[in-house]
Amino acid sequence: MISLKRNSRGELVPATGRRSTEKSSYKPNQTNDFKISRSKFSDFLTCARCFYMDRVLGLDGPGTPGWALNSATDELLKREFDVCREQQIPHRLFKRNGLEHVVPFQHKEMDAWRDALRGGIIQKFEDTNIILTGGVDDIWLDTKTQELIVVDYKSQASLHEVEPVSYLNNVYHEGYKLQMDFYNYLLNCRGFKTSSISYFLVVNADRTAEGFNEQMKFSETLIPYKNDVSWIPKKLREMIKTMNSNTVPDSHESCENCAYAKVRTEYD
Repeated sequence: MISLKRNSRGELVPATGRRSTEKSSYKPNQTNDFKISRSKFSDFLTCARCFYMDRVLGLDGPGTPGWALNSATDELLKREFDVCREQQIPHRLFKRNGLEHVVPFQHKEMDAWRDALRGGIIQKFEDTNIILTGGVDDIWLDTKTQELIVVDYKSQASLHEVEPVSYLNNVYHEGYKLQMDFYNYLLNCRGFKTSSISYFLVVNADRTAEGFNEQMKFSETLIPYKNDVSWIPKKLREMIKTMNSNTVPDSHESCENCAYAKVRTEYD
């Protein structure tokens, strides 16, 4: 996809390829606090070179379109669970999956935690100047153990049956599991005890219907995932070490962005 640079009013503006504000870039060994979101941490794990060029060198990559339909299903699900949150009663899905002892978690910061654009869950990493952030879709409470259960909503339109093994083994869903681990880690750092089991709430659009007829039907499936936060601190330290280096790291051999950038220079 070819992307054209526009300002907040939707007007075309010159694309410079660099970020407009210095504070959005990290200077190696700086002492001021610097925020790293869950998605940027994921970028580091995917390709350290692309991450470095973005966060440290300040390169501004092409924009990507929003996922309006996915955002709509997320918003509607949040409204639905908020009704149960207010009344502190199990959602209909809980009863269907043997989770009658679970209710949506009530907390004064819940709205902030779910707002990724304005920070989400915020936690400083150890004794560094790196502030970790991540916007969670929902959090439930196990009333028996008093543990928090991290939940992530996923929308799709697949002809394949949604079931735990194939869903979690899908190579393109590895990033989903990273999300879950990261959110659990942030909550643990904030002093909350989380359940070892998190859930993906997958809503799958029915593509076998005879027509659209002003509506789209979705099935709902809860996919349990055994989260693991043990690997995160080591990778965060590696990320910070990379950020404090004055050397641009090597790219991942399978990174299409790096390959495209390298080949394109041959025609400049």
